Parts: sequence; C-alpha cells; structure tokens
Amino acid sequence: MKKEFLVPDMTCGHCVKMITQAIHEFAPDAVIHADPKTHWLTVESEQADPQTIIMKLQAAGYSPQQV
Repeated sequence: MKKEFLVPDMTCGHCVKMITQAIHEFAPDAVIHADPKTHWLTVESEQADPQTIIMKLQAAGYSPQQV
C-alpha cells in the first residue's frame, strides 16, 4: 500500500538517508521515494501503517504530515 507524506524539514540527501533508515528499521521491505526539493515522501509497504511511519519520523526529528 502506498502512503504519501509532506516532510517540510527534509531538505537534503542526509535527511533522505535518515528517513530511509528510520522506516527500514521496522519495515525492511518498504520502497521509499523521497524528494528533498519538494519535501515529498512516498512509502510503499504492506508492513508500515501511516501512524507508525509518523511516529518513527518524529522520533528521528522530522515533522511529517500525511497527505
């Protein structure tokens, strides 16, 4: 299932790496597309529900909003 988020504080490649690691810790099968220029994050995974993604990204210091 595809989930989409706006992450205003994802601004660079390092942010993308940290976000990817945070999601892969609990959903290793997730396919992640992150664009720091548009702040858009797409997560495709059967394991990852939107609330867990939001919690994990907040714990990593980001402010995701589900779209």
